[in-house]
Amino acid sequence: MPGGRQRNLDAAGPEAGAAPGAAPSLPSGSFTSSLSKKTKRRHCRDTVEAMVRRQRPRRLACLALMAVLLADLLALSDTLAVMSVDLGSESMKVAIVKPGVPMEIVLNKESRRKTPVTVTLKENERFFGDSAASMAIKNPKATLRYFQHLLGKQENNPHVALYRARFPEHELGFDPQRQTVYFQISPQLQFSPEEVLSMLLNYSQQPIKDAVITVPAFFNQAERRAVLQAARMAGLKVLQLINDNTATALSYGVFRRKDINTTAQNIMFYDMGSGSTVCTIVTYQTVKTKDAGLQPQLQIRGVGFDRTLGGLEMELRLREHLAGLFNEQRKGQGTKDVRENPRAMAKLLREANRLKTVLSANADHMAQIEGLMDDVDFKAKVTRAEFEELCADLFERVPRPVQQALQSAQMNLDEIEQVILVGGATRVPKVQEVLLKAVGKEELGKNINADEAAAMGAVYQAAALSKAFKVKPFVVRDAVIYPILVEFTREVEEEPGVRSLKHNKRVLFSRMGPYPQRKVITFNRYSHDFNFHINYGDLGFLGPEDLRVFGSQNLTTVKLKGVGESFKKYPDYESKGIKAHFNLDESGVLSLDRVESVFETLVEDSPEEESTLTKLGNTISSLFGGGSTPDTKENGTDTVQEEEEGPAEGSKDEPGEQAELKEEAEARAEDTSPPPPSEPKGDAAPEGEKATEKDSGEKPEAQKPSEKGEVGSEGVPPAPEEGKKQKPARKQKMVEEIGVELVVLDLPDLPEDELAHSAQKLQDLTLRDLEKQEREKAANSLEAFIFETQDKLYQSEYQEVSTEEQREDISGRLSATSTWLEDEGFGATTVMLKEKLAELKKLCQGLFFRVEERKKWPERLSALDNLLNHSSMFLKGARLIPEMDQIFTEVEMTTLEKVINETWAWKNATVAEQAKLPATEKPVLLSKDIEAKMMALDREVQYLLNKAKFAKPRPRPKDKNGTRAEPPLNASTSDQGEKVIPPPGQTEDAKPVSEPEKETRSESADSEPLELGGPGAESEQKEQPTGQKRTLKNDEL
Repeated sequence: MPGGRQRNLDAAGPEAGAAPGAAPSLPSGSFTSSLSKKTKRRHCRDTVEAMVRRQRPRRLACLALMAVLLADLLALSDTLAVMSVDLGSESMKVAIVKPGVPMEIVLNKESRRKTPVTVTLKENERFFGDSAASMAIKNPKATLRYFQHLLGKQENNPHVALYRARFPEHELGFDPQRQTVYFQISPQLQFSPEEVLSMLLNYSQQPIKDAVITVPAFFNQAERRAVLQAARMAGLKVLQLINDNTATALSYGVFRRKDINTTAQNIMFYDMGSGSTVCTIVTYQTVKTKDAGLQPQLQIRGVGFDRTLGGLEMELRLREHLAGLFNEQRKGQGTKDVRENPRAMAKLLREANRLKTVLSANADHMAQIEGLMDDVDFKAKVTRAEFEELCADLFERVPRPVQQALQSAQMNLDEIEQVILVGGATRVPKVQEVLLKAVGKEELGKNINADEAAAMGAVYQAAALSKAFKVKPFVVRDAVIYPILVEFTREVEEEPGVRSLKHNKRVLFSRMGPYPQRKVITFNRYSHDFNFHINYGDLGFLGPEDLRVFGSQNLTTVKLKGVGESFKKYPDYESKGIKAHFNLDESGVLSLDRVESVFETLVEDSPEEESTLTKLGNTISSLFGGGSTPDTKENGTDTVQEEEEGPAEGSKDEPGEQAELKEEAEARAEDTSPPPPSEPKGDAAPEGEKATEKDSGEKPEAQKPSEKGEVGSEGVPPAPEEGKKQKPARKQKMVEEIGVELVVLDLPDLPEDELAHSAQKLQDLTLRDLEKQEREKAANSLEAFIFETQDKLYQSEYQEVSTEEQREDISGRLSATSTWLEDEGFGATTVMLKEKLAELKKLCQGLFFRVEERKKWPERLSALDNLLNHSSMFLKGARLIPEMDQIFTEVEMTTLEKVINETWAWKNATVAEQAKLPATEKPVLLSKDIEAKMMALDREVQYLLNKAKFAKPRPRPKDKNGTRAEPPLNASTSDQGEKVIPPPGQTEDAKPVSEPEKETRSESADSEPLELGGPGAESEQKEQPTGQKRTLKNDEL
């Protein structure tokens, strides 16, 4: 372009508004020759602003770039996102946290906030959620519900027998390897409860992998491990398994953070869901933390539960009642029992669920099912009194979890400030009535979302555990429900020559003790390989039935190998015992981290070993109570930081027993000391000592003096022999790793190969479902295109642009494809369906193009005319700007005029040419060409607009006659009104009376902020001394 101007390629033009061919009309802000210079400048500015306001949307290239960037941001937000899965017995809720979306419940495909925990498994397809729930009546055998009740349970568990009694349509097979059961859908289809749960988790996971999953508080170790295995099959990274009662308490506390203070508040949460009931006592108060200062904390103080008390049992009893009523209505007709028909029982269970909900708000309701069995309708009236009578024994069990929670917390009801209801089954009026009487409160708290509280609390914990988010700290101290202890047997000599075996027990994690935490147990009197057992502790708080449901009370047998070899390796060292490190993690899952054989000896260091830097480090360390120096890992020793553990509770030793349960913090207090702050690492010794310990190797007593001298004299020559002082002996600790073999006793985990096989099998099913969905989508698209196109052929706008022969050709091809789709489409692949659709689109492409172009012409031409009119108006106004104020060059205005004229000429010529063509031919007036012309014209206008927006006014030259030039537009009237008229005979150029130097400086300083830098500024500055001179003359007079 002329002048080498750079154009703003991203500028947009004004909106369409002028009619085609309309004469340019000047708006109220245009220029006229009769206007004054000020008005012209003001109107020019208004015109520029009006043009800016009429800018067109961004071009397609910019939109595409923004779309790509937005997709990248969305993908990044998915990688940073975390989610929670509230896994209930009947339904589940999913909540997510990601950038820009704080703590939100995710809607499922049916736009519902909760999804039924239901899976339908057929030979060639799977259904989840609401789709599976609707399949429960059509195919009850293949529709699995409440399968979480089978997780972590062996075949002889009473809950397995209860599941068979509740859902006799399901065939449960027996796995002899793990002694568990699996669902036998067909001879070819069989899935374990973990695999079914994995399918559901995979269905709910969105594109997010990091998750916190809720589990019932009464889940034991086997049940928790089963959930973790299901999550691994689904490809989820489980940040934590959180108890649902803890998640609910966290949600309650997070949204009431301001109400928590140093005074302890005891809140009871009564959660009755579909499958179970849990009562929890939680204490809220602020505590002082090491990192964040005073922060709120929740502590689980007491827990009581009933594994089978819930809404499902009420629905099953209602179903049984309705089945009896239906049989009575058909009594004497020689029909079979409705209980033998799985489909009919599935219909009755769905109606019982609806009936329970309605009776919570009504005294009676009519149960009705169309075509219950043998095309016979069922209708019966059920009252709330009948429902309460059916569940009378269930309502008697409502207070028991409250009593268990109070007993475990060692509290009474007077200490409970509020009782809050959670869970769907608490909406039953009789449950509230019995509970209110049991707790003795005026009312029950309903100020929490009973369905979504656990999901919201779990997602807050997920955000806190994720490194991608920063949330306000909220300390969570969960409690151990089932105590865990360690048992071992050793030989003792009670009398000379008489040896016997003594059985010892040590409580590892006590009941209601906090977790997560780590514990260390030390075996002091073993010098050979031995075994010990990890079992559950006293479970006397469980009833006989709960104990049978609980399963095996033995967890693991630990077999140690290499104890004797470690003693042979360090014969001159003193044994400090065999230390077993246990970890009860955030998910409540127990693990044995490692077992070590620890030895210790005294090492005397000669003064020659130490350099000056080492002595300085030891001196500083002694000031802080320092003692021992950790050895390097090459020596088999352990560092101090690896022994830092949580507090131990409930681990008291009995007299005379030789096993000692310790916290690793206590071991650190005995053997080590806090590190000096001046050292680079808190648990690292200076280089001289570390090198010395490394040289000691397996023979610490055989250190060579020459080597010691080399290490000690590094950088600093040794001191004279007379100045040396004897350094006291220090302790050197050696750690030897002991081999461990674990024998799981409660429920064996899936081997790695079987776990990988299950994960691959589920992945193949997922790919099959995706392929099926893709094929269905292709078939639906092809069928929809055929129907829509056949309908369009009879519309007037399509008939105008096509001939009779063209329409017949298209109609014939559409009919042939429709016939093929009906006859052979069932076996067609996705590729074949897409190819058929592409052929039809190519055939109809010309017809659709002509119709679309004709639809776009009025809007595009109107926009082009509008842009041309505004551009012409802008050019006319720009040429009327006075030469003194002109900001555009002649080349720029000539270029714009040329583009305007060329665009007018192209538009008129192309429209005339298009008018000569028949409607059935390809048009020469294309919408894309119109847009290109608009973009070119808009680019020229935007260049001038941007230049006007940032242009600075030119300075005004001073008039030769001494009169002040015209003030700028932004000069205030007050400044002009304050001008002092000089007396007769004196001009403005008269020299002012000289003033003291101090006052002159102050005047110049005061006038500086008022400088505008435009024309007339110098005149005002010179008028001020004239005013002062006038004042002085008046004073003299």
